[in-house]
Amino acid sequence: MTVTVGPLERKPQSAGSGDRPDGFYVEDTGPGLPTDRESLFEFGHTTAAEGTGFGLAIVEEIAEAHGWTVAACDGDDGGARFEFRDVIVPTDGTTSTRST
Repeated sequence: MTVTVGPLERKPQSAGSGDRPDGFYVEDTGPGLPTDRESLFEFGHTTAAEGTGFGLAIVEEIAEAHGWTVAACDGDDGGARFEFRDVIVPTDGTTSTRST
């Protein structure tokens, strides 16, 4: 299996600041996602005999703690793809914070 991480499409910013990604994706070449995607992020939901069902629930909690959204969708090659949006990506190499 191959896992790829990359930026999502770029969106225009204010004059002079260039473009920045809206977020990032994590995609694999595995067997893909089940049709019932509503329960993917629930604690304890698993489709694997040896799984705990905590992984994606923790991923969603971390994303929300940063003010991001995460969505599950089909990957380009039939695997799973998770898109993280509303991510602040600094354009000047510094770190960035978000006020809530």
